[in-house]
Parts: sequence; C-alpha cells; structure tokens
Amino acid sequence: MTETGSIQSTVQAITTALKDKPGALLPILHGIQDALGYIPPESVADIAKTVNLSRAEVHGVISFYHYFRKTAPGKHTIHLCRAESCQSMGSKQLEEHVKTRLGIDFHETTADGKFSLEPVYCLGNCACSPAMQIDNEIYGRVSANSFDAALNEVEELA
Repeated sequence: MTETGSIQSTVQAITTALKDKPGALLPILHGIQDALGYIPPESVADIAKTVNLSRAEVHGVISFYHYFRKTAPGKHTIHLCRAESCQSMGSKQLEEHVKTRLGIDFHETTADGKFSLEPVYCLGNCACSPAMQIDNEIYGRVSANSFDAALNEVEELA
C-alpha cells in the first residue's frame, strides 16, 4: 500500500469509528492528528462528508485551533513557552534566537524534517522561566547557549 493509501485508510478508519459520537468533528480531528501527527489537507473533504459539514467548516475548525497541524511534523517537536512568566524572563529574545537558528517560524518544520517549532502557553515550569520542551523533555532557564546545547544533544542522539 502506498503512503497516500495508508493515510487515506487511517483517516477512513478513524472517521468511521467516531462519526456517530455527539460533536464528532473534534474527536475525529484529534484521532487523525494523534495517528498521523497532522490533518492531511486532502482528507478535509472526506471528513466534511462524514460529519455532514462543509469543507469550509472543517477547515475553519482546523485553522482555529493551534493544536492542529496541516503538515507532517518534524522528527522532534520544540515547544517554546510564551506565557507571561517566560516573557518576563526573556522568552522573546530566546524565541528570536530559536527561529533564526532553525530557520523557521512557529507551526513550521525545518527543511530536513528534523524539527518542528510550536508555541505553548504554559509548561508549568514558571519558576524556571523561560522554559521549553523538546519532545517529552522540559528545560528551564533556557538561554540561547543552553538551547543550542540541547539542540546539539538531540541531533547527536538521532
């Protein structure tokens, strides 16, 4: 089976399993995102038909919630905290460094497919602001230098 066929069959299985739930659209979108890492744009028409909504309505929900991705994520996901505590401790400068180092903006993936960058609005690590998370590892008191070191460590493990 081709990758496209596998994606279509995954989307079909999830929509079929969840279509009769009340308010089925969000559980379907979460199920697809959990299974594939993103919501393939080519699946929007099938999702809309399954839940009896327009493609525009489904697209509107996907684009409204920052959690949903329309492109495949990188091998590693970096979440930068943008909450007030982190802002007060220099997260804006860190954000600029991270974006420059990776060459991407929020909701994007590096050209080599290694890293995706996502904003997050609290990691619960406020006492150690600014904070970030790479995959499942949370980092505190992150500076440009410690970000670079963490990124290098992740790259070495890959």
